[in-house]
Amino acid sequence: MKARFTPALFAHAEAVLGQLLTFDHPADAVVSRYFREHRELGHADRAFVAETVFAVLRRGRSLEARCAGKLSDRARLLAALAVTRGWSQRELAPVLKASEEEWLAAAKSMSDSDFPAAVRCDLPDWLHARLEAQFGAEETLALATALNQPAPLDLRVNTLKGSREDLLARLAADGIAAQAGPLSPLAVRLRDKPALAKHPLFLEGAFEVQDEGSQLLGFLLEPKRGEMVVDFCAGAGGKTLLLGALMRNTGRLYAFDVSDKRLVKLKPRLARSGLSNVHPARIEHERDTKIKRLAGKADRVLVDAPCSGLGTLRRNPDLKWRQSAESVAELTLKQAAILAAAAKLVRPGGRIVYATCSLLNEENDAIVAAFLAAHPDFVLTPASGVLARAGIELPGDTLRLLPHRHHTDGFFAAVLDRKS
Repeated sequence: MKARFTPALFAHAEAVLGQLLTFDHPADAVVSRYFREHRELGHADRAFVAETVFAVLRRGRSLEARCAGKLSDRARLLAALAVTRGWSQRELAPVLKASEEEWLAAAKSMSDSDFPAAVRCDLPDWLHARLEAQFGAEETLALATALNQPAPLDLRVNTLKGSREDLLARLAADGIAAQAGPLSPLAVRLRDKPALAKHPLFLEGAFEVQDEGSQLLGFLLEPKRGEMVVDFCAGAGGKTLLLGALMRNTGRLYAFDVSDKRLVKLKPRLARSGLSNVHPARIEHERDTKIKRLAGKADRVLVDAPCSGLGTLRRNPDLKWRQSAESVAELTLKQAAILAAAAKLVRPGGRIVYATCSLLNEENDAIVAAFLAAHPDFVLTPASGVLARAGIELPGDTLRLLPHRHHTDGFFAAVLDRKS
């Protein structure tokens, strides 16, 4: 259902954008808080506001270039609706002033090819330069184009509650268009973005919302029944729940995180999932005594490391404006320390998987190369062979997912096995 476009609805979008462009808080948190404070907005109204303000965050540089110096929030929103969402001046008539018609028509008629490459890609200069050095000019443009599209909505079937076929059939019965994901054997991709928080299937724990790329990390770890497994940076627990299901609710699964707030979000998800083998625990840092007690005992450890998040720009477009070369340099120090600490938990013959949702080599390959140089008792096991055992065909010694190639978020992962 499409929202009715009114001056009042446009004013809500303008108010949200004003809060977002301070870049003080993550965009999704700002938008969620605004919607909690304005419960009069229906599902279609919320979708309009969110999609429009996120279009400004995604296409910020090229919209500014088209706006010819008219950099008010109002001008950005009008340009986003006209240029990125393709609205005509007739559709914009409820809010468009006569004095704005000429510059908006000019903005819409400009070609992206008129702009420098970083502007055309809607990336800050430092990030564009790094991606171009890694991928080359042509692929960077294709990657940026994909990153500037909204992400689809992916679900992961909870195999403790049913099969993917069961879930697809039940979604179809409810009129929700969906199909099996092409990569993960547990993924379901929805055609649209229906409200699911109160849907019976969600409430009974039949699925979790999880990007298909993220689901592959569980298949790289390959946790077995009865093992001791550690999710070292568990966050709100999306991957923890996947690991618990792959373990068939047996063994012990520790969910560690430094944030109480994130672990609190895991509790209701855990209750819905039906898992009883998960042990959430807050840690102070990667050298916490709770971790030291498990030294050399874990069969498998997942390190989904804190990172720049630049692979998730389809969902979190504000990150490209909130991160910097300096913040990435700080993160790489943290990533190296966390991987080294987590590796101490792995028993001889055990496995650690290092993963990020970053696109940058310095957060990915460079961290793994330095770790292997300092830890000769670990070896890199080709990711392609591990995934093939789960029927997933992806080439490469490491997992490298890119939105323009794989239609997932950007992910990197390396399988590091400890020698027996």
